[in-house]
Amino acid sequence: MDDQTRCAHYRTQRDIIAIKFFCCQTYYPCHQCHDALADHPAQVWPRDRFDEKAILCGACGYELTIHEYLNSSSRCPNCSAEFNPGCASHYSLYFTISAES
Repeated sequence: MDDQTRCAHYRTQRDIIAIKFFCCQTYYPCHQCHDALADHPAQVWPRDRFDEKAILCGACGYELTIHEYLNSSSRCPNCSAEFNPGCASHYSLYFTISAES
């Protein structure tokens, strides 16, 4: 992982978030890093815990709640750094997502 949370799996200029995994409360850059380094299977965040800080902006170190992140328009609300909008295709690996999310 570099100093802005990019990893071997996701390393574009906009891949600058780390996710605190619900199962271990540890930040990892991506689901593949968790799978490779953790000694347990990943668990997704339940919807009733989306008000907890679980996303780290690698540009400024600001911690976002899951709600903030999901509603961020792919930018850090603190420093305006761009996040990779492609991460949305992986939300179900991290968060309980449903039609009413």
